[in-house]
Amino acid sequence: MSAMAGNVIRKRLLRNNYLLCDFIVSFLVWLAVNIYRFYQVGYLSFSSIDSYMFSRKVLFGQLVIPLIWLVVYYYSGYYNSPLMKSRLSELSKTFFSTVVGSLLIFFVLMINDLPRDYKIYYKLLFMMFVTQFFCIYVVRAFMTGVITRKIHGRQIGINTLVIGAGRRAVKLTEELDSMKLSMGFFIKGCIDMGDCPVAENAKVLGCKSDLEKIIKDQNIKEIILAPEQETDETVLAYIRALYRFGLPIKMSVSSFLLTKSVRMSTIYASPMIDINKDNMPEGQKNIKNTFDRLAAALFLVLFSPLYLYLAWRVKRDSPGGIFYRQERLGLHGKPFTIYKFRTMRQDAEASGPALSSENDPRITPFGHVMRKYRFDELPQFWNVLKGDMSLVGPRPERSFYAEQIMEKAPFYCQVYTVKPGITSWGMVKYGYAKTVDQMTERLKYDIIYLDNRSLFIDIKILIYTVRTIVTGKGI
Repeated sequence: MSAMAGNVIRKRLLRNNYLLCDFIVSFLVWLAVNIYRFYQVGYLSFSSIDSYMFSRKVLFGQLVIPLIWLVVYYYSGYYNSPLMKSRLSELSKTFFSTVVGSLLIFFVLMINDLPRDYKIYYKLLFMMFVTQFFCIYVVRAFMTGVITRKIHGRQIGINTLVIGAGRRAVKLTEELDSMKLSMGFFIKGCIDMGDCPVAENAKVLGCKSDLEKIIKDQNIKEIILAPEQETDETVLAYIRALYRFGLPIKMSVSSFLLTKSVRMSTIYASPMIDINKDNMPEGQKNIKNTFDRLAAALFLVLFSPLYLYLAWRVKRDSPGGIFYRQERLGLHGKPFTIYKFRTMRQDAEASGPALSSENDPRITPFGHVMRKYRFDELPQFWNVLKGDMSLVGPRPERSFYAEQIMEKAPFYCQVYTVKPGITSWGMVKYGYAKTVDQMTERLKYDIIYLDNRSLFIDIKILIYTVRTIVTGKGI
């Protein structure tokens, strides 16, 4: 097993190249559109094309319109995955996002042109769309083609680590290295997980305990699982050791797999699947992230009087601080501090972590009211604004309970593929969990959510959450 030679792909640089090219093309296209507008509409207030093109309004638009196109293309999700692009997906994303952008620019800006004949409107819209789509797609297809050829020719690739050191790992590595068209994996070596004898030709970089150091030293960007025994238990054990690194995890489709949340995908027609891939479409992810931040900021401002009132009631209700801070596990299992209004006595967990119940004597009188209407969760909008959480997502747990849940349900680690949320399908359908067994039971709803993530599902969960709050069924 030998590492392949070649240049390592820098995804950020590649993404920036796509952004720069899209900006330049959009700039030139809009320049052509403005020239076309002048001669089609006929601006009587300008004596010549030069005076029109160098007017303040046109110059301002010449800079702003290309930026608007970048925003439209960003929310299509095109820039999220600069590698391994599907030609069909690239064509469809470019087409539909250009339709949206053309209509947006036309109805916001060009509709005010007041041409001599209304048919000129159709010409302007058609000219802008066709020119923008054709030029953008040609440049994108050219760039993608160049990158694809370099990947296939092993000129560029991604540093990859194979998890497993048995005969299956060696066989998989040899197959990847011998492919006529490379998939872009630069195999740096393998990891001995201690669950099988090490194969004779395996290039072992270390064992399970060395994972973090090896990933950092070798600049690993992707991981391939190659367990000797292809059982759910073995694969889940591997994933449990890897999720915290936040790297793409792939596995051969020759293996029987796992949980329902794993979806098939083809990468250059190779028999590989992404195990920890987020199923939400890339464009929807960007819309969701922006909506989360804007909604959180707006909520914090509009409901600041409610926050002040709740803070005053908490302080008056019992001795201690207003807010309750606790470490939870978020995206990729990274710890963060979650904020809540305090609903229990200050010394509620003096003896260690303990789950609460409806009649828990540690809960303060006003704490019962806040829990019933979920008011104690409101400070988490600050977590959303910071980027630790989302409005909708699996509820984050403390590592103390996460480890216990994972012992009962090893697939729990899949919740770390997305940001945790203030509310979740589990909270809506199940509510607060009073025991680890109930937390494990509630997990089923979170797994269903992960398998079906979309903006529509998020909106549905938010509506149900509002109903829960209004009806006071928070406990």
